[in-house]
Amino acid sequence: MAEPPAAACPTELELARARCRALHDRLAASLSLPRHPALRSLLRLVAAELRFLASSNHPDPARPLSSNLPHLGALHLLLTHPAVRSPSRLSPLPGVDFACAFRSRPAWVLLSARNPSGFQWVPRKGISSRVAAVLDAARSAPPATRPEKLLLAFARGVGADIVLGLAEEFGAVDIDLLAEFVGDSEDDKEEDGWVTVSFHPNEEMRRFRAFEIEVVDGDAEVLLPPPRRDVEEVEEGSGDQLEGCWFADFMGKMRMNSIEMVNLDTTALIAIVSGISNGGVGKLMGAPVAETRARFKCNYKFVMDQAQSELQSPIFVELGKAVDGKKCIICEAVKSEFNEIVSMCGGPEEKTRASQLLKQLM
Repeated sequence: MAEPPAAACPTELELARARCRALHDRLAASLSLPRHPALRSLLRLVAAELRFLASSNHPDPARPLSSNLPHLGALHLLLTHPAVRSPSRLSPLPGVDFACAFRSRPAWVLLSARNPSGFQWVPRKGISSRVAAVLDAARSAPPATRPEKLLLAFARGVGADIVLGLAEEFGAVDIDLLAEFVGDSEDDKEEDGWVTVSFHPNEEMRRFRAFEIEVVDGDAEVLLPPPRRDVEEVEEGSGDQLEGCWFADFMGKMRMNSIEMVNLDTTALIAIVSGISNGGVGKLMGAPVAETRARFKCNYKFVMDQAQSELQSPIFVELGKAVDGKKCIICEAVKSEFNEIVSMCGGPEEKTRASQLLKQLM
């Protein structure tokens, strides 16, 4: 009896279709999808890629398949990485794949899924030119959106010349994306004090090579200057008890059971929690000009204009009149945008005020 014919090996196109369909299904089933605009955008891109692959022919097996799937898959891995928080929409700026809070610091992410053999370090060209352009844009961005660092991720690794070039030209530091996947196992300790370690990264994540480039001083208050400590204090350890007179008085004006309502936008929310509005303007205006310029660099004029405006017309006076005795409300989009800005750019006091404000509004 003749043996049945062997099944034909799947072609590169068939494998790509299967991988794309699997990625689409994982995204569609994600519990984070309703509250994760970046994942929703990625799902649309993957669906478009799946339609492209479904309608494509690949008659010449000797030629590599042209597809965006490697980049889309790498984007999914980064967006769902445990160290990535509050990612923005995809491609918010030229050369930037997304913005986020990475390990609690605001960052712009640049991702490449190209074969490392296709990279070559040429100063002021190629990857060097892209990084330089994004770094310039980051340093000139307004305080509300300026990152503290750039995160460069190479999904398929990168050559030694690129590593050296990034370090020499931009001060890039090699980082470990697998650190968040290491932790103590359920079995506390073994004999002789050894701790068992669990390690569960996606296999593809092991191939990543990532680097950080500093944009601003990590201790800087990116959103607005901190309030004066002799004017406002946050109770140590309480996390949500505020005693600053400006903010507390404003919160006391709201009446959440009132039938009269005021719809606050993102700009108003930022003004309510900012350091300048909450007593920081005096210290800021009294600081030496050289010190203030060094602190805010290219944003010096913007910050000083805001401080001058606060001196001439304190924001809580106007807002206080508008909300007095009324119920304040916000829409979901404003809440999401406000949370994103504060998480990426706010200082400790601003984040505490933001948390208190949202508790009152929600």
